[in-house]
Amino acid sequence: MNFQLTEEQLAVQAAARDFAQNELWAGVIERDEHQKFPAEQVKKMGELGFLGMMVSPEYGGGGMDTVSYVLAMEEISKVDASCSVIMSVNNSLVCWGLEKYGSEEQKQKYLTKLATGEIIGAFALSEPEAGSDATSQSTTAEDKGDYYLLNGTKNWITNGSTASVYLVIAQTNPELKHRGINVLIVEKDMPGFVIGPKENKLGIRGSDTHSLMFTDVKVPKENRIGADGFGFKFAMQVLAGGRIGIAAQALGIASGAYELSVKYSKDRKAFGVPIAQHQAIQFKLADMATNIDAARLLCLQAAHDKDAGLDYAKSGAMAKLFASKTAMDTAVEAVQVHGGYGFVKEFHVERMMRDAKITQIYEGTSEIQKIVISREILK
Repeated sequence: MNFQLTEEQLAVQAAARDFAQNELWAGVIERDEHQKFPAEQVKKMGELGFLGMMVSPEYGGGGMDTVSYVLAMEEISKVDASCSVIMSVNNSLVCWGLEKYGSEEQKQKYLTKLATGEIIGAFALSEPEAGSDATSQSTTAEDKGDYYLLNGTKNWITNGSTASVYLVIAQTNPELKHRGINVLIVEKDMPGFVIGPKENKLGIRGSDTHSLMFTDVKVPKENRIGADGFGFKFAMQVLAGGRIGIAAQALGIASGAYELSVKYSKDRKAFGVPIAQHQAIQFKLADMATNIDAARLLCLQAAHDKDAGLDYAKSGAMAKLFASKTAMDTAVEAVQVHGGYGFVKEFHVERMMRDAKITQIYEGTSEIQKIVISREILK
């Protein structure tokens, strides 16, 4: 296996690092404190090609591989996980799903704008009683001939108020269970579509998370992605790819917390020497570094599998499971390394600890990842 990155991959990594350090770092605490959506920063991400990295240049994307996407996600997540989750949803769940399974008309109408960042997208699967269980959809899409009548509620939707295009999973034929589910492209201004209040969250507070309500929303038949009943398979495929992006986000949070800890441990003195010279701190840093390197290798393995056309269900779930735990463990230890300063906002690591927790929840909880992994092992 070749562990060396290509020149193009290194250039993407450097560009993402430069953007994160120069464009995201300065205002990240204020955005977190006030739950401020990073509109200006997202616009620049679009201009730099970070919102449609894997989309074919034919549709305005960067045509990059998944490894490059993981590298960019890590660098941006080191500084601002709110920006990286916006980037992740647009890339992994919306753009990839549209390019892979959408019609040519859908790609020309929506994907070309999503890939360039002219608009951003959202993926609407979770419901008040369903979470990420695509088989238990209460939202319905009643077939009315040339359109669907959409009714229901979606919860925890990233880019909920800022998106222009929503990929909505809904049940059309309940008697067919998961084979009766469809995915529809819903536009923000369609009558009957209402966006609920913004959620007041523990972490990733800069991203906008909302409930979505649909009351007799007429969605044209041409806005269905794939054949009738394809929605469940669509959801499973995009979630599998989405896990790689979230794993990379978790990796970035861990890396950012670790790098701040190394720097602080060299600057902070106790008993007359930098705390980095104390074995207790050295042990913490050694554990952080080891787990981060292991998480990075899992992320790159999953990305490699996807790029090579291999089955990445297991490797993606493993990467997400391990990287999210590493993010949480590393961020908690980073606060400990910083001591009292770790408990205040200006040193960043308390925010990273709050941001880390969500990586163990969205795109399926850690328990769901274990189910995915065990099924792949046993099948």
